[in-house]
Amino acid sequence: MCCSGLLKTMMFIFNGVIFLAGAAILGVGIWVTVDSSSMLGVLSYIKDAPPQLAQLANVGYLLIAVGSILGVMGFLGCCGAITENKCMLLTFFIIVLIIFIAEVAGAIVVLVFKPLAKDILEKLNNEFVQNIKQNYEINEDFTSVLNNTMEALKCCGYNNYTDFTNADFQGPTKYYPVFCCADDIPVLECTLGNAEKEEVTGCFNALLKLIEDNAGVIGGVALGIAALEIAAMVVSMVLYNKIGK
Repeated sequence: MCCSGLLKTMMFIFNGVIFLAGAAILGVGIWVTVDSSSMLGVLSYIKDAPPQLAQLANVGYLLIAVGSILGVMGFLGCCGAITENKCMLLTFFIIVLIIFIAEVAGAIVVLVFKPLAKDILEKLNNEFVQNIKQNYEINEDFTSVLNNTMEALKCCGYNNYTDFTNADFQGPTKYYPVFCCADDIPVLECTLGNAEKEEVTGCFNALLKLIEDNAGVIGGVALGIAALEIAAMVVSMVLYNKIGK
């Protein structure tokens, strides 16, 4: 009886953590889906962009789906343990097993795609710079998305300020976007000299750094969730076998 109570408590704790993790992933997925201030929006203006790149836009929807499933799974596991319902526990085990297999497959895909994504972005360099020179301050949608990206990532252009040199929008003034200069430099006073002095990094490198800086956190969270899922599957099966005995 004492052992059964301990298993119920463990099951409740495991699934409570999984439920909270699912809620967190769901929140991140909604944020990624709603947020339009990303390089993906700018890359959509490139005609010859590889089709693989467009799949990145589905990451937000994937996170929403995973977060929702984890939330439902955590709730199902808690109810199954408290009510000692064998059907719910078995359903919980199957769902966790399927998700665990999918997570392993997803991790393999991410590891394979990571170097490919960098290679794709490097190959797009010339065409992206050409789009900046032709569309910045001329195409309203392109300008808005690029400005939002530069503001969010604290970056300038695709490579650096040189991407805007001799662009169609400059005219005789030869000014640069304010994001390429110090914060105290007003609009139309961000000249070549100020941009050279500030040396703001390009959005390509800023985006790669953002991904690399968060890769460890994302990986750690994923490993933690995987460990909890394994433990939850073991406890659910032990509890399943003990019910009715």
